[in-house]
Amino acid sequence: MEYAAPHTAPVRFAVPGRRPALWRWLLRTARPVAARRAAPRSGPAPAAYAKETPGPPTIGELYHAHRLAMVRLAILLVDDRATAEDVVQDAFAALCKRHGAHLDEVDNALAYLRTCVVNAARSVLRRRRTARGYTPPYETDEPSAEERIVLDEEHREVLAALGGLTPRRREVLVLRYWGDLTEAQIAETLGISRGAVKSLASRALDSLEKILEARS
Repeated sequence: MEYAAPHTAPVRFAVPGRRPALWRWLLRTARPVAARRAAPRSGPAPAAYAKETPGPPTIGELYHAHRLAMVRLAILLVDDRATAEDVVQDAFAALCKRHGAHLDEVDNALAYLRTCVVNAARSVLRRRRTARGYTPPYETDEPSAEERIVLDEEHREVLAALGGLTPRRREVLVLRYWGDLTEAQIAETLGISRGAVKSLASRALDSLEKILEARS
């Protein structure tokens, strides 16, 4: 049995008559950068993700397969890479503490991991609001190839646009369009109803459209 890094399919939206510019922007930016750059692959999974024995994945395999996706998600919530890395490391540590080295159900583990990332991001934002004069850490080191995948020009553009949303609306949009979660998964991750997810998403899109119009 092999445990492969999940293939990220293009995010598919039905582009309605309303807000065509907003939907074009989402179509351009929401698909993960690594997925857009990667050529289609066939054949067996990379060696880093191959399981030598049958059974559920280990924490290490989950880490190698999903860490970058979780870091990208965290960056869109907390605005800087260094903090996002810390958030994700803490989430994996909490997952390991709860489930041990081997995971019985990877879907449940991923759901728990996403919730940990979102909750940790909220804590970061709360601390920032209480700290006077917060500025994101200035990173002087030349970014590695991996870091350029995680946070390139398009991600910076996305951060600038998402920065004008309330935290909860931002969470819903990030999980829906950049995390590619369903309404049910978002509701589970945030601990709210599906109706609340729909309402928050609609209001967030209205706000995002105004932000993009003001920047154009």
